[in-house]
Amino acid sequence: MIFRRAFLSAAVLALAVSSLPSVAASAAPRPSGSGTAWSVQRDADALRDTGITGVTVRLETPRGTVTARSGVGDLTTGRPVPMDGFLRLGSTTKTFVATVMLQLVGEKRLSLDQSVEQVLPGVVSGAGNDGRTITLRDLLQHTSGLSDYIHDVFPDPGARTYFAHRWRAYEPEELVDLAMRHAPAFPAGAGWEYANTNYVLAGMIIEKVTGRTWEQQVRDRILRPLGLRNTDTPGTRPFLPRPHSANYQQFVPDGPMVDTTIPYRPFDSGADGSMTGTARDLNRFFAALAGGRLLKPAERAALLTTVPVPPDSGHPEGTRDGLGLFFTPLSCGGGYLGHGGSGFGYVVRTATSVDGRRAVTVSAHSRSADPRSAARQEDALRDLVDHALCRAA
Repeated sequence: MIFRRAFLSAAVLALAVSSLPSVAASAAPRPSGSGTAWSVQRDADALRDTGITGVTVRLETPRGTVTARSGVGDLTTGRPVPMDGFLRLGSTTKTFVATVMLQLVGEKRLSLDQSVEQVLPGVVSGAGNDGRTITLRDLLQHTSGLSDYIHDVFPDPGARTYFAHRWRAYEPEELVDLAMRHAPAFPAGAGWEYANTNYVLAGMIIEKVTGRTWEQQVRDRILRPLGLRNTDTPGTRPFLPRPHSANYQQFVPDGPMVDTTIPYRPFDSGADGSMTGTARDLNRFFAALAGGRLLKPAERAALLTTVPVPPDSGHPEGTRDGLGLFFTPLSCGGGYLGHGGSGFGYVVRTATSVDGRRAVTVSAHSRSADPRSAARQEDALRDLVDHALCRAA
């Protein structure tokens, strides 16, 4: 998400997708007809028309699979967007990490009411931060009040910073230390604010408790059991498997679209956002999680116990945050569970019905610095997810 206001940082909030008429002109004509497939393709084209270079959609329902693509996968060659190509998952990684944490809770190796200090003594301290007052639930639900380290690793949202530092990878402890330089936004449990630091700590906790990295735990507990062969935890490896679309970032309004397929390592290499995968695998994971296949009933209930998200956070009205999942109302009634991720040049969003019977993943492969495009792009993305899940009901 994208479901949150801090996928990159406050400094990068204005990055949305600008108008690229040449891309829209090179895409296929709008579909004619009716039905779910027509609706999905129409909405994919509408998202492309906001200026996205390339869009893919994969919708899974009990009646079958619907796919759509629009735009191009490479501005230089004009090649099509690959269907079910490899994606950077960004913050969607957090849902995998939260699932492992909840499995450990179910095994009585952790408790959501434990303090961070009990598991990681002395790690969360300084500048008014106190790990004794922050619970593991606070980390997973973004109610810790901790500062987001992203403000420190990318203070200047420009191409020069991207190229100068994109190969720089930090250890989790270094990122937490950066966040500890700043006072908390509020006392733990007294508010809600998205912070990637929370999930860096979650990854550290998994390793401390199990003796194995969060990546190993995700592979053993989720990827292998579900057969998610195209999902990976690549760490600092920068290259996506093929096929994949190129990602493009516009760093200044009216500036050039810069190929950012190689990610910015300072915030794309840990438990808060490093995974890669495909839309097929993402839908399978979210459907399994919502459907109760990965968690015991008590932990699934904890997963779905939500708190309201502030109206100024950039989320749709009525959005609530669970543990690694957001609940968002549907226009047709009820709501969906999901998470999204983004980085320079890409946005991915996965959503599933609460029973896990319907799931949709949307990927968009460019972002711009034109704030006027932000509302149009976000509205088109939300409409696509909403219409897909409502039409498939």
